[in-house]
Amino acid sequence: MKVLLFLIALIPIVWLMVSLGALKMPGHKTCPFTLIVTILLAMVVWKMPAINAATATLEGFALAAWPILIVIIAAVFTYNLTVYTKSMDVIKKMMTSITTDKRILVLILAWAFGGFMEAIAGFGTAVAIPASIMAGLGFNPLFAAIICLIANTTPTAFGAIGIPVTTLAKVANIDVTQLSYAVGLQLSVLIVIVPVVLVMLTGKSVKAIKGFWGISLASGVSFAIPEVIAAKYLGAELPAILGSVVCMVVTIAVAKIFYKDTADKNVEKVSFKEGVLAWLPFILVFVFVILSSALFPPINKALSSIKTSVPIYTGQGATPYVFNWVSTPGTLIIIATFIGGMIQGAKFGEIAKVLGNTFKQMAKSSITIIAIVALAKVMGYSGMIKSISVVLVAATGSFYPLIAPIIGALGTFVTGSDTSSNVLFGGLQVEVARSLHLNEFWLAAA
Repeated sequence: MKVLLFLIALIPIVWLMVSLGALKMPGHKTCPFTLIVTILLAMVVWKMPAINAATATLEGFALAAWPILIVIIAAVFTYNLTVYTKSMDVIKKMMTSITTDKRILVLILAWAFGGFMEAIAGFGTAVAIPASIMAGLGFNPLFAAIICLIANTTPTAFGAIGIPVTTLAKVANIDVTQLSYAVGLQLSVLIVIVPVVLVMLTGKSVKAIKGFWGISLASGVSFAIPEVIAAKYLGAELPAILGSVVCMVVTIAVAKIFYKDTADKNVEKVSFKEGVLAWLPFILVFVFVILSSALFPPINKALSSIKTSVPIYTGQGATPYVFNWVSTPGTLIIIATFIGGMIQGAKFGEIAKVLGNTFKQMAKSSITIIAIVALAKVMGYSGMIKSISVVLVAATGSFYPLIAPIIGALGTFVTGSDTSSNVLFGGLQVEVARSLHLNEFWLAAA
């Protein structure tokens, strides 16, 4: 019976793999259909009352809308406004005036700047923006995209103001700060290794690292240490932001001091004022998120008190769903971007129009995310996730931690999103960890 329930519970997951991977169906179509199938299975096989299935779905909609979608939309809005105000052109000049050596450019653009874009915006901007800049500098466009994708592997975990980790913590009902620290520790070794790999790939040889060990290691270590510290003490929103900012400063400083002979002397210089104005929306996002974090308890407490608790799910173990209206990063990003845009010279109406266009741009992606989060809620509340975990534990025993990261990678491959993968399998990882009496934070992080 347990095996049969295991196989039935896998139907939504397998169908997502087939429809998205093999049949190439768009997510905004197949995910809602999969949600309906999941609800029917939960009601028929797991005997979930219709009212519980409906309210579990509704709670999933609420979680998807606030805080997940508002953060993603806000992050893409910030990027869209920098393009609208031409600030991205200034940033491009600044990024390319430091060196002409492609190995160093990869560290600055694909790794450090790409990491920053992932931390602030996510959703493909960490590849699209640096890769386009690199293509303009003479990189092969395909190589630029690939190298940015490889560079993006580690920042993704804390991407879009930490939304994958904060969402995982909410879905799995575990402490976000302890989870963040576990994620940061697991990533730390990879963060040091990846820049070395990027230099070798750019130079098309292992020997390409010769003479560039110092800047490669400095680029990795300067990213890893702030990220782990922020993850341990500040939660999920800031690790990748702090890591990437420190990494950019250190990498550029090392390039200017020790590799200054590689700089292009003919590039148009950007004044300090122009540079600050161009980066202002990102600077304000950084400042606002830090000020509202646990690092400043009075502000954090005041903003967190602006909330609404709404009872949604009606089943056993239900707790009211809390909407944090101001303290959520999405709200802070939108406010910071409006302020930054107006200081740059854009009118309020123009900025509002960019925000409206961003909502339209993200419409199909929003449907996909809403359906995936609701699906995960139904699977979790109905007992479907538990049915999967029971059999996996019995089949793998103490070896399960070895396949935990593979499950996470599979989820990202299937859904195209780290956040969606965490929503889909986060509860499963925690259930298995508890069954095996393992550290639930460590296994969820995996």
